[in-house]
Amino acid sequence: MKTFEPDYRYMLQVMANGKPARMPVYEHIIDPVVMEKILDVSFAELIDGDEKDRNEFFKHYCRFFKEMTYDTVSFEMLIVDLLPGHGAIFGGCAGPIQNRSDFEAYSWEDIPRLFREKSVPCFDALRNNIPDGMKALGGVGNGVFEISEDLVGYEYLSYMMLDDPELFRDLYVKIGDLILEIRHNFLEDYNDLFAICRMGDDLGFKTSTLISPENIREHIIPQYKRIAGQVKSFGIPFLWHSCGNIFDVMDDVIATGINAKHSNEDAVAPFDTWIERYNDRIALLGGIDVDILCRETPENVFDIVYERGKRFRDTAKGYALGSGNSIPDYIPPETYLAMIEAAKKIRETE
Repeated sequence: MKTFEPDYRYMLQVMANGKPARMPVYEHIIDPVVMEKILDVSFAELIDGDEKDRNEFFKHYCRFFKEMTYDTVSFEMLIVDLLPGHGAIFGGCAGPIQNRSDFEAYSWEDIPRLFREKSVPCFDALRNNIPDGMKALGGVGNGVFEISEDLVGYEYLSYMMLDDPELFRDLYVKIGDLILEIRHNFLEDYNDLFAICRMGDDLGFKTSTLISPENIREHIIPQYKRIAGQVKSFGIPFLWHSCGNIFDVMDDVIATGINAKHSNEDAVAPFDTWIERYNDRIALLGGIDVDILCRETPENVFDIVYERGKRFRDTAKGYALGSGNSIPDYIPPETYLAMIEAAKKIRETE
C-alpha cells in the first residue's frame, strides 16, 4: 500500500466547499489517553512539564495525527481555563459576574496576558514538531456563549437577561472584545502554523437552542461576525463547531461568514439532513455519531462508517469524515481505529 503523505491543502479545499482528490479525516478533539493506548506510549501529562517535556508531548501528539492519516493536527488552547473565577461552565454554581459591579471589577485586562503566557510555549512546541506536509487546525478555544456560561452560569444568564438587559448586552460585547484581542495576538504570531482556525461554541441540545434564537441573533451572532471577519482578514478559513438542535439559527450563523460546520447527533438529525440543507453554502465535517463508536463492535463500526462515509463523500461538496463530536477517553480505541480503517478503504475505492 502507498505510504500516506499528509497534505493540509486537502483540508483547505474542503473549507472552500470543494471536493479534494482524497477525502480528508477530521476530529475536533482526540483525548491523549486514547492516543496513548494506540501508540503504546505514555505522554499525556508531559504537556504541563518543562520545554523538553512539551516537545516530547507534541512529538507523539503530532505523530498520532500523521499515523492516523490526518492532513492537519487539531489543537487549541481554551480561554475559559484561564478566566478568574473559572468553573460555572460545569454547572451547579454562579460565575464571578452577577451584577454591574462584578462586571466592572472583573480582571478583563489580565486575560489576554494569561492566555499568552499559557499558550505560547505550547504553540511553539507544536510548531517544532509538526510533520512535513501538515499544518495545525484550531488555535483559540471556546466561543462567545461558552465564555458567558463560565462568567455568569447558564441558569444565572436568564436572571441577568431579565433583571438587567443592558448588562446582558454589554457582557456579550465585552466577551467579543476579549476574544478579538486574544485572537489578534494569536493570528499575528501563528498564522503560518495554523491553516484553519475554529471556534467551538455549543448553542443547542437535543430539541432546541440553549437560549432563545432571538437572543442568539441579537447578542451572539454580531460577535460571531466580528470574529469570523478577523480570522478571514488573515486569509485563514473559519470552522464553527456547535452541538445540538441549532437549525433555527443556522442561516444566521452562515451569514456571519463561517466556512464550515462540525458536530452532529443522529438523535437531532441524520447527517444527510445537514448536507441537504446547508452543503450548497458551507462545508460539513464529521457524520459518524459518537454513540456508534461507543456501542457498536469494531466490525459494525467499520461497515457503518464505510457505507455512510461513501454516501457523504458522494453527495456532499466539502466534506471530511470523522466523529460527530470528538473522541473522549471512554471511546474504545478499537472502534476509533475501525472508523479510520473504513476511511482508508473509502479512499482506496475512489
